[in-house]
Amino acid sequence: MCAEHGIDASGNYVGDSNLQIERVNVYYNEASGGRFVPRAVLMDLEPGHYTEGAELIDSVLDVVRKEAENSDCLQGSKFVIRWEEELDLKWEPCSSQRSEKIENADDCMVLDNEALYDICFRTLKLTNPSFADLNHLISTTMCGVTCCLRFPGQLNSDLRKLAVNPIPFPRLHFFMVGFAPLTSRGSQQYRALTIPELTQQMWDSKNMCAADPRHGRYLTASVMFRGKMSTKEYE
Repeated sequence: MCAEHGIDASGNYVGDSNLQIERVNVYYNEASGGRFVPRAVLMDLEPGHYTEGAELIDSVLDVVRKEAENSDCLQGSKFVIRWEEELDLKWEPCSSQRSEKIENADDCMVLDNEALYDICFRTLKLTNPSFADLNHLISTTMCGVTCCLRFPGQLNSDLRKLAVNPIPFPRLHFFMVGFAPLTSRGSQQYRALTIPELTQQMWDSKNMCAADPRHGRYLTASVMFRGKMSTKEYE
């Protein structure tokens, strides 16, 4: 996300387009000296896991409350949680997290570790994927999901529209995320970045960051294209 907005590791803007900083305040605060600081609250429960949560919850909520109060037009917040266990295992903390996401979240983007490894092995042709490879997939996918919030476009969107339009019932707010293009380094020169090709890859099970869609049914869908294109091309 920093690279897309032209922000380096020190928080300085080094980009070359006004579009990069036009809506930079969605995820960044401008500090003294023109430096940009992410509007994020990072919390690590290692090694105590959920046993240390009770001790940290008050201080964390204070920081979250301050960020919410400093917002000009608060639409919502985004929580990123990395599960180390499979979702179908009877693991108490994981089951508790799923219950919280059903009751208290408006929409959830599901990214599964096993699906990410399958993408690395089968699509990207990586023999020994590292955590950096997995994190790159996650960050690239989430940047695509939030691009309509951070950059202007012909069809502007926001969290409210994403949480209302594609969700038929309130409890069915879990999204499977697909991303394109995903190509191995040796095949990048042969790929075609056309609208039909991107659309075909997007719906391919090999490009899904969660479960295999062939084992279920689509209820609704939302497709986000990035780049310079007209509405006629993808309609």
